[in-house]
Amino acid sequence: MAALRAADPEDPTLCEGWRARHLAAHVVLRERRPWSVAVGAVRGQDPTADLAATATDAAGYARLVDQVEQGPSRLSPLEWVPAANLMEFVVHAEDVRRGDGPPAQPRELPERLQVGLWRSVRAMASLRYRRAAARGGVGLVLVSPTARAVLARGPRSAVLSGTPTELALWITGRERASLAQVTGPDDAVAAFLAAV
Repeated sequence: MAALRAADPEDPTLCEGWRARHLAAHVVLRERRPWSVAVGAVRGQDPTADLAATATDAAGYARLVDQVEQGPSRLSPLEWVPAANLMEFVVHAEDVRRGDGPPAQPRELPERLQVGLWRSVRAMASLRYRRAAARGGVGLVLVSPTARAVLARGPRSAVLSGTPTELALWITGRERASLAQVTGPDDAVAAFLAAV
């Protein structure tokens, strides 16, 4: 994960209260030690904070990022379905890149990654917004530069548009850091935003 490698352990992220070292610890625990999270919850401990505490200096942080780059353990379900990690890694890379604010230029992903990310974004957006849009009485259309999906139908529609990366940030609750836009009739946009 190049964004983590380029960061300092204390660089801010979009994840409230987390520095780059906390984000790296989260990824390592998720992929390599998921049982630590369960055991920590039972014991009332925060394994993310504990592991992040080992990475306060450059050497400790480099070791932690090395573990991130090793990927999931062979026993992890994430090893069996690599596509499951695509959106998580794209979003976490942007969490680090945008910790101090939006970049001057959005990052361009290779086409095959954009296609895979679009699939994940479309599925997650459908789960997250379809009912909310319907409750608000509006339709919702998801638009990227190369694809379009109608997630909910209504007499008037809001349009959520951006690159797959920007859409991924938006639908994972990072709207303030996303360059995605919600457009459409004013009442449709207001109803959609109020419903979500």
